[in-house]
Amino acid sequence: MGVSKKGVLGARQLLFSILFGTAWDIGSCQVHYSVPEEAKHGTFVGRIAQDLGLEVGELVSRLFRVVSKGRRDYLEVNVQNGILFVNSRIDREELCGRSPVCSIHLEVIVDKPLQVFHVEVEIKDINDNPPVFPEKQQNVFISESRLLDSRFPLEGASDADIGPNSLLKYQLSHNDYLTLEMITKNDKRILPELVLHKLLDREETPEISLLLTATDGGKPELTGTVELLITVLDVNDNPPKFDKSEYKIKLLENSPNGTLMIKLNASDSDKGINGEVSYGIKRISPESEKCIFIMNSVTGDIRIRGELDFEDNSLYEIQVTATDRGAPPMVGHCTILLEVVDVNDNDPEVSVTSLSLPVLEDAPPGTVIALISVSDRDSGANGQVTCSLSPPGPFTLVSTFRNYYSLVLDSSVDRESVPAYELVVTARDGGTPVLSATARVSVGIGDVNDNAPSFEQPVYTVFVKENNPPGHHIFTVSASDPDAQENALVSYSLVERRIGERPLSSYVSVHSESGKVYALQPLDHEELELLQFQVSAWDSGFPPLGSNVSLQVFVLDENDNAPAVLSPHSGDSPVTELVSQSVAVGHVVAKIRAVDADSGYNAWLSYELLPEVGVGRSPFRVGLYTGEISTTRSLEESDGPRKMLFVLVKDHGEPALSATATVSMSFVESGLSVKALSFNAAAAAAGPAPEAGLRKEAALVDVNVYLIIAICSVSSLLVLSLLLYVALRCSAPPQGVYEPGKTTLVCSNGVENWSYSQQRRQKFCSGETSVKTDLMAFSPNLPPFLGGVDGQEQKKEQDVLKFVSQIRFGIHEILYDS
Repeated sequence: MGVSKKGVLGARQLLFSILFGTAWDIGSCQVHYSVPEEAKHGTFVGRIAQDLGLEVGELVSRLFRVVSKGRRDYLEVNVQNGILFVNSRIDREELCGRSPVCSIHLEVIVDKPLQVFHVEVEIKDINDNPPVFPEKQQNVFISESRLLDSRFPLEGASDADIGPNSLLKYQLSHNDYLTLEMITKNDKRILPELVLHKLLDREETPEISLLLTATDGGKPELTGTVELLITVLDVNDNPPKFDKSEYKIKLLENSPNGTLMIKLNASDSDKGINGEVSYGIKRISPESEKCIFIMNSVTGDIRIRGELDFEDNSLYEIQVTATDRGAPPMVGHCTILLEVVDVNDNDPEVSVTSLSLPVLEDAPPGTVIALISVSDRDSGANGQVTCSLSPPGPFTLVSTFRNYYSLVLDSSVDRESVPAYELVVTARDGGTPVLSATARVSVGIGDVNDNAPSFEQPVYTVFVKENNPPGHHIFTVSASDPDAQENALVSYSLVERRIGERPLSSYVSVHSESGKVYALQPLDHEELELLQFQVSAWDSGFPPLGSNVSLQVFVLDENDNAPAVLSPHSGDSPVTELVSQSVAVGHVVAKIRAVDADSGYNAWLSYELLPEVGVGRSPFRVGLYTGEISTTRSLEESDGPRKMLFVLVKDHGEPALSATATVSMSFVESGLSVKALSFNAAAAAAGPAPEAGLRKEAALVDVNVYLIIAICSVSSLLVLSLLLYVALRCSAPPQGVYEPGKTTLVCSNGVENWSYSQQRRQKFCSGETSVKTDLMAFSPNLPPFLGGVDGQEQKKEQDVLKFVSQIRFGIHEILYDS
């Protein structure tokens, strides 16, 4: 026992061979041990950890293990001390037959880093098999006429051992007629022969019984015996003779059943029946269940019955006899050595041992995935096997030792692109024709957290009506993660910020699992028209990855604010308006100003004069949308000196809200004009102003000039806008496509269109101001535009219409303010 010098040198050289850079290292070395067969359990074989250069204390942590291909667990390693010992009974003859070399090949595998060692344990033969004769008794017929020194071949014994343990010597029991001599054949076999050294006399000695003992060369020696029964025959002087004492024949192992192997011919110089020869097979060694040989006793033909198999037996020894018909018959002997020639009739065999499955997608190139061993029962080129891998991809085969390969990761992998690979390992031999075998290896890719959750678009626009109930669901965000299991489990949270003096979390919240966004309190359009914030999505991987999405929450107005009348006509003590009794019909005597905190239609106000109880037709009317109070007829004495008017101000909401304005009218005599009264009151308070009227008239002239210029400018812009609109309508639609990722308008709570309002600046005018037409300007209700060619065309139309509407509104404002 022990490690051979050659094995140690080979192990040291191969141990330091670097195969795959710094990512991993496999030591392709071989350590050689030897152990005798039939060794007891626990027999020491070698200090394998020390001989492989491994630390004994690291064997457990590095997952030290031994793999034996196609064998029982004859050998085992104690991971506490690194000693290789015999685990179960080893019978060399059962394991390897008569092969001159018998070894057990082991693969030693350790991790961190991964290393693979190849260890060969040679099984030494011991002398545990005695010589065995094929029969318990051999009959030898010797004619009494045989001359001295005549030789009579005997059947030798066989020994299952090899080497010196199978070298046999023979010994014959004492007698007066025959001695024993050894004949060495060409194949080094030693066979016994009897030599006649004293003439026989059948009448004196018809039979001789001898004991032949065979002794092998082992220590201790083992023996086997056979009884020799010598029968002395009467004179039939000449035995049949073959042309040769030994014939050598070669046949291919795929020779068909019934193939003629050889035609033998033996001659006998005797006459008559003493010269008639019949043939027979005396012994076939080794015996085979697949193939037997049939001999024609008359013609001497030997044919195959069954099939020759090189892998079963590569050499046959056939002993043939030729017997004449004399009395007693005489026998001639010859030996046929049949060599079976190998043909490529065995497919290669492939064995796969998985090591690192599944493969994580962040595994570095050079990671060993599996060990692959190949073998072929044929010999020579027929048994030389090469391996290839298909289909091409991020894996490769690396030869680590004779008939051993490693399946190695060659480049990076991505589970989201390819979750698993189905690989085929193909082994081909070097015979003609080439035979091959395949083995499939399923390599699953393990997920790592390399993808952050992602939203379909970066910004979402949401519309919510104000005065929503607390806890109202306003939107649901959803992010997807292409990873698997916990790496794809997404949770949501708010990106905290402050809205004015309050934190964002006091307005909205998001459910961590479903992504539903809730309004925690009623939203007020008048307080907050737009709420902008971000929601984060994080996966549950390690480390977690996340991304943000922006939400624009537009708070839509509801009619929750009543109109408010501005002074001087609000409150309990309204200002008295002075009206001349001679005022013309249609003259504006007062103007009601009111505002509404709402927007759009909810802030569109209308004015209505409440009828007086018990009074006929009122001399006043109020503009439906202007709030201007004007006369409808001439004032009469029956109207009295004073009149109290009540104006109802309503918005256009659903339901409509209203407020009441009180106007006190005081009628003055026809000789005094309202302007004069007003002027006198102002003069009394501010002193004399002799040229005030002239300055006022000059100011009015300047205002009219500016008004004309503004009207001309705005009209020009209106004409240009209309021309631009017509040109866009007549032009060919652009070949546009929908661009993903643009902000999508999302309507909530049943709101399905855009609605805008423009709040006008109200002015209250009195005196000789001319009557004005009631004006209201609204932007058109425009649905969200669609994608594609039609959608882009629709969007252009909407932009132009909005622009035209804004210009129209500007013109109306200028006219009204003037």
